[in-house]
Amino acid sequence: MIDDVRRDAQTLLDESAGERADVADERHRVDRLEIARVLFVVAIVPIVCLHLWEPWPHASVIGIAAVAIGGYPIFREAFVNARDGRMTMELSMTIALVAALAIGQAFTALVITAFVLAAEILEHLTVARGRAAIGNLLAFLPRSALIRRHGAMLEVRSDELVIGDAVLVNPGALIPVDGIIIDGASFVDEARITGESMPAEKVLGSRAYAGTVNQRGALEIRTERLGRDTSYGRIIDAVESAEQSRAPIERLADRLSGYLVYFALGAAVLTFLITRNLIATISVIIVAGACGIAAGTPLAVLGAVGRAASLGAIIKGGRYLEALAAVDVVVFDKTGTLTVGRPDVRSVFPAFDVTADRLVGIAAIAERRSEHPLGRAIVTEAERRNLVIEEPEAFASTPGRGIRAAYRGAPILAGNAAFLRDGGFGSVETCSDESVTLVHVAYGSHYLGAIGIADTVRSEAKSAVADLKPMVDRIVMLTGDAKPVADAVGKALGIDIVVTALLPAEKSAYVAELVGSGKIVAMIGDGVNDAPALVRATVGIAMGSGTDVTRESADVVLLGNDLSRFVETMRIARRTKGIVLQNFVGTIVVDGIGIALAARGTLDPLLAALVHVVSELVFILNSTRMLAPRTTRGRRGERVKSDAATANIASTTSEASAIVGGEGDSMISGSFDVVRARDHVPRTGPK
Repeated sequence: MIDDVRRDAQTLLDESAGERADVADERHRVDRLEIARVLFVVAIVPIVCLHLWEPWPHASVIGIAAVAIGGYPIFREAFVNARDGRMTMELSMTIALVAALAIGQAFTALVITAFVLAAEILEHLTVARGRAAIGNLLAFLPRSALIRRHGAMLEVRSDELVIGDAVLVNPGALIPVDGIIIDGASFVDEARITGESMPAEKVLGSRAYAGTVNQRGALEIRTERLGRDTSYGRIIDAVESAEQSRAPIERLADRLSGYLVYFALGAAVLTFLITRNLIATISVIIVAGACGIAAGTPLAVLGAVGRAASLGAIIKGGRYLEALAAVDVVVFDKTGTLTVGRPDVRSVFPAFDVTADRLVGIAAIAERRSEHPLGRAIVTEAERRNLVIEEPEAFASTPGRGIRAAYRGAPILAGNAAFLRDGGFGSVETCSDESVTLVHVAYGSHYLGAIGIADTVRSEAKSAVADLKPMVDRIVMLTGDAKPVADAVGKALGIDIVVTALLPAEKSAYVAELVGSGKIVAMIGDGVNDAPALVRATVGIAMGSGTDVTRESADVVLLGNDLSRFVETMRIARRTKGIVLQNFVGTIVVDGIGIALAARGTLDPLLAALVHVVSELVFILNSTRMLAPRTTRGRRGERVKSDAATANIASTTSEASAIVGGEGDSMISGSFDVVRARDHVPRTGPK
């Protein structure tokens, strides 16, 4: 049964993208032949029990035939495993069934067969839920697209699209390609790609992504990437790769299940040698069950990967999930990970008789031509205050110190305290907040004051660090920033160790040293400079907003920039490990007690089969706790969202409408009027 499940899973991964969602749904339905086989065996049970037709007094012909027909899947699997030299539960069960028939226990063999077949159907249904992650992801890739070719509109299958096609997307429709907006305006739900809950505004020249939902206006998109090359396709690839890879604990489960079979057969031989009781011997073989481990372990891992993906964390393999469960040191990069990576004006300190607007306005004029992040922050603040930013008459930048500009014939100085002192301004403002970088400003012969700028700490960073502390031994922050700024951030967030002024190679060396000392290290970063450290860590985690290099180097990718998703992923990993260990211990205990009772004759074969099946199902159902909550589908396969999700979409749509306002509504309603005639558009290819 386990090999069947694995073959089914591999088949699902190998089928074409356009068909997989339907196939995933089909896998949830039990094959009619399986149901018919169980019903056939159940129908024969009373006939054999009442001896309604027994032409041979010493053998039940009907019983033997029914066991042969009903137990065919078990016998087939046992033959394949024996041929390949593998010891599995199907092989031991075959031995038990043949032995039961040999001593005239056809009724017992039939009931055992019915129990096992029914259990396999339930296991099939349960494991099928674990394979639903890809089907759910694929549900957000539309099967067809409306395109404009040679001045005409056609509806074509998604696999018929080519680079350069102009794709038309109606309000409420899924976007099928990655590309550039060439006409129209709208708001698009990009949560599946970026993790951002608010819809993104799309105008001419904006980038659109496959798998996202167009909310309000009609859009025309020039296709740049298709299928597996799209951002959404790469996410699906990552999940598929994770589901195909096997965690070390899964290989351990396979070995343990094999050992249990050997142990059961050895115990059966010993029982027969001591008691000469063939019924007790058969009971010993039957009672031992390892499917709770063999099927439950990959199911738990599969469910955990799918659940993490639904929460916005793409785990690239089962081994990384297992490693996350054992992490004892978490290392954060600062800029772009714990902070948003964008300096903002935090405070303004105008000198006596100088207004804040005057100070910011003069500084913005000096910084207008600057590409420095601090300069851009000042210009942004001036724009926020609706100040007029005029062009400076002269501009010169001194790296690491400041800017010298001219406005209306007078010089402007904007830079650090040393730069201002060298310019003849001995007394400058100071700030007790060490996390703030001060930009001092002078105009002409007057010192105007200072502007405090700092990178903003992510809103969820403090709670994420607090939630991680009980899970790990220590939390470290690595940064290239100066010590006062980094220490202030570390203290605010409750970081245990702050290491400052590091180059990328030094970050990588620090992480490598931790791993070399025996620590299980998770490193979280977002920039190119973090990539070497991510590779060195036991598990590298990349922020979704990070660079392509960082995401490729990472073992886990967080869609969006929410650190709470990392915390939830850690919890999922630890919960998965706990469930697998529960199954391990529970199976060993139940098998040990069951074998002892069966050897004493307390359990007859029927009770042994009941214990085997019930314990198996209990452990498999225990693993299903890791599966993501169910979603239902409508008649055409559309995903039906919960009331809460529907309410959330409605609220974000309302917010988008409020942002656009009346002019936006008229613009939206006027866009692509021709698209409304979609039902009259000719189709190409099969419908």
